[in-house]
Parts: sequence; C-alpha cells; structure tokens
Amino acid sequence: MAALQYLESQRSAQPELAEWYTSLIDLYQRKLWHQLTLKLDQFVALAVFQAGDTLIQLYHNFITEFETKINLLKLAHFAVIVSRQYAEKEAAIGYLEGIIEKLRATRETRIEEPVLYTKMQIAAFRLEKGEQKECKNLLDDGKTTLDSMTDIDPSVYASYYWVSSQYHKSRQEFAEFYNSGLLYLAYTPVESLSETFKLDLAFDLSLAALLGDNIYNFGELLAHPIIKSLLGTKVEWLYYLLQAFNSGDLVRYQELCAVHKAALNAQPALVQNEKKLLEKINILCLMEIIFSRPAEDRTIPLSIIAERTKLSVEDVELLLMKSLSVHLIEGIIDQVEATVHVSWVQPRVLGISQIESLRARLDSWVGKVHTALKSVEAETPDLVAS
Repeated sequence: MAALQYLESQRSAQPELAEWYTSLIDLYQRKLWHQLTLKLDQFVALAVFQAGDTLIQLYHNFITEFETKINLLKLAHFAVIVSRQYAEKEAAIGYLEGIIEKLRATRETRIEEPVLYTKMQIAAFRLEKGEQKECKNLLDDGKTTLDSMTDIDPSVYASYYWVSSQYHKSRQEFAEFYNSGLLYLAYTPVESLSETFKLDLAFDLSLAALLGDNIYNFGELLAHPIIKSLLGTKVEWLYYLLQAFNSGDLVRYQELCAVHKAALNAQPALVQNEKKLLEKINILCLMEIIFSRPAEDRTIPLSIIAERTKLSVEDVELLLMKSLSVHLIEGIIDQVEATVHVSWVQPRVLGISQIESLRARLDSWVGKVHTALKSVEAETPDLVAS
C-alpha cells in the first residue's frame, strides 16, 4: 500500500504528470510487471527527472516493492539511472553494491548479465573518482565474465566498452580508446544518443584515430553515422582531415593544415605529434599508391613513391621498412633496381571513391577474361564444340 500512497501523492504534487502516475498505479495493481517495466522505461527517461533526486525517491518508495518480479537486466538499467542522481559517488557505489546483493539473492539463471551491467557503472564511478586501478580490476573481471557467456544483451556489451574507452581515454591510450569506442558504437543505437554526446564522441574518436599507434584504417569510422556530427560545427575540419588520411592525400592534408592552422594549434596532442602524423599520412599515401595499381603491376620504382610523398629515396626506404614492420604490406625492397615489389596489402574499409576504382579494375578484369575466352574459342573450335 505504501507504494500506491507514494504514487498518489506524486500525482497530486505533479498534476502535469498525472496521466503517467495513473498508468503506473493501474499496471501495478493489475500486477502486469512486463507492461509496468516498459512504462517505467519511458517514465524515467522524461526530462523532468534528469535532475534532483526524484528517481532515487521513486526507486525507494515504489520500485523496491516489485523489483525482483521484473526482468532483472531491466532492474539493473533502472538502478544505474537512479545511481547517477546521487550527489556523492561513494553513496552511488554503495547503492549499486546493494543492488548486486539483491540480484545475487534471487538465484536466477544468467544473473551475471545484470550484475556485470551494474558493476560497469561502479567502474565508471571509480574512474570519475580517479581510482584507475580499481576501475581496471573491474574491467578485467568484466572481460572474463563476457568471454564466459553467450547470447549477451547489447546493452551489457555497450556498458563494458564504454567504461573501457573512458579508462583508456583517461590514460591517453589513443589506439585502445579508439578500438573500445568503435565497439561501444557497434552495440549502441545512434538514435539513442544526444547530439552533444555524439559530437563529443566523434571528436574524441577522430583525434584517437589520427594519434593512435598502428591505426591506418579510417574507413570504419568514416562509414559510421556518428562522424557526420562534426559537419556544420567548429571542428568540421577534423572530418575533412580524416578523409585526407583515409585516401592518403598528402596535398589535401597540407592544404587543410594551412587553412585550419589556428584550430590545429589549439589541439596540443596534434601539435606534439606533428611528425607522427606526417609519417602516418605518408604510409597511407604509400598504401593508396599500391592499391591503385593493378595486381600484375606491383613492382613500384622508389622514385614514384618519393614523388608522391615528397620524400627522398632514402626516406622512402625507411617508410617501406616501417610499413613492413607493422605488417601493413608484404614485399621485397630491391635497392639495386631501386624498386619495391609488393605481394600483399592489409585489407581495409574502402570509401566510395576507392570502391569505384575497384569496380573499374574488376570491369577491366572481366573484359580481359572475356577476350581470353573468345581467343580460346577461336583457336580450338573443335575442342569447345565437343
């Protein structure tokens, strides 16, 4: 009865939400737990509840009355939302640890799923408090749990990869942040994210892609809808910079650096890694040179690479050795002939222009096969006829 009294008092205190409270009362009285869960999901997302401690009161005065009767992963979702309204991080952590105890006490199967989801929010709070070691321990335990489970809800994966990305961001581990960030997006509907959140994440991922060690494939990020959040903003230049890197366009990169010099200089990480960025785009320029050549014409004079990258032949050799060492290409450098024969290039996500180039080459290949077929038919009519 206490739960109903609470809802009725709130209905009187907040007449603008009377319809919502009436619906919650009805579903609760009829014990329609699934429908009540769906209604609560919509209810707690209302803008009016995003500040203050209203959701904390809702949980303690209403949800606790039936919390173990609803889907336990949904309970974990509600608990995480509620925890974010606590002013003190320790109080929020204590609340979530209490939720985990309640979850384990149910002895339900697959209980690790909601427990892990809840633990990841605790890890996020630990990280916000500067407790990186405690956060890392929770992430390591979470990875072990994920690896031992099957058919996991996307929200659980998303929570793990989000906290992982923020942990690596706090340590300025660009490549690890980039990989975790992309995995987070793989399990998160873009439409569920706010415009501000999308812009911030797109910006961080773009910088991480440029600065991360051994990240030479920008196609996956450029193909994701979130990257379009940069367009029409003050950091739109970053989108075009990614495009230049993805296509290995050194000239375009230098133009962008000249036009947006002030904006680039406002990013200390980009300024500090200027030489690294130049090396990366030169490697991508090399890969684009190789990709644009037919498979039967992969012996490339070093002078051609030097011309495109604006490097000396000696520096081109160093560039090739770097590319070979990080397994971006496979091949042999012939210093006598001053050529490189490339037998393999690391696969990567292609842009529209690159796909068009590939289609043209496939069309050419189909034409050659057709010509060869006609030649065989003409030379051996009896064999073909039989």
